[in-house]
Amino acid sequence: LHQTLKRWLTARPLPATTTELQDLLDRFCTWYNTARPHRALARATPATAYTATPKATPTTTTTTEWRTRTDVIDPWGKISLRYAGKLRHLGVGRAHIGEPVLMLIHDNHVITSNATTGQIIAEHTINPTTNYQRPHPRT
Repeated sequence: LHQTLKRWLTARPLPATTTELQDLLDRFCTWYNTARPHRALARATPATAYTATPKATPTTTTTTEWRTRTDVIDPWGKISLRYAGKLRHLGVGRAHIGEPVLMLIHDNHVITSNATTGQIIAEHTINPTTNYQRPHPRT
């Protein structure tokens, strides 16, 4: 680019002001990108090649999250889980104090099971506005 620009400017009359120089540079940019064929682009202009290529767009990722977590129920019958950047406390019940658990987390839905027996002991739907999460009523 620089050598091509220098040669192009040398072939033209010397500008007297910075405004004239800017006009020359603007004309060079237009010629360089829209009129000059390029060998590496199969003799197409850079502007033609640029407009012909697909443009990057934001990816459409799903917001659902799948993950698992193991924990031990604390002395107050709760387990901890980080959700949406904050630590949440999920009530499981004092009857399960000290039990190892496996949590299956799908977006804001959590199923907690005993890691030893596999028995489901609690289900939660996380409310992002509160830290403490009550379990769903057992049916």
